[in-house]
Amino acid sequence: MITNDEMDATFHALAHTTRRAILDLVRAEPGVTVGKMASNFDVSRIAVMNHLAVLEKAGLVISGKDGRSRRLYMNVMPIQDVYDRWTDTFSAHWADRLSTIKHAAEAAARKPEEGN
Repeated sequence: MITNDEMDATFHALAHTTRRAILDLVRAEPGVTVGKMASNFDVSRIAVMNHLAVLEKAGLVISGKDGRSRRLYMNVMPIQDVYDRWTDTFSAHWADRLSTIKHAAEAAARKPEEGN
């Protein structure tokens, strides 16, 4: 199960527009080099590297060396873990509520038929 610190890191990483744009680019082009990815932004390469450090700390981006280049890949598991944590917590409640409503509606629909 995901820890609160891991969730905080994921939410923090996703909280900035530039980091979300970096993730979109890395998702669209797995293995993109840092240099190519950085050229897509109107900020300094240092700023992009700082954003990448936050994404890597959260586990959302994985990098690997390829000669002199560094290639970037998206790791969806932190987002999936947050999703699972929230849906597991709340979906059972809503599934139970929806089931109750469904049974009540079906019972109400049967009542006029039973009266005939």
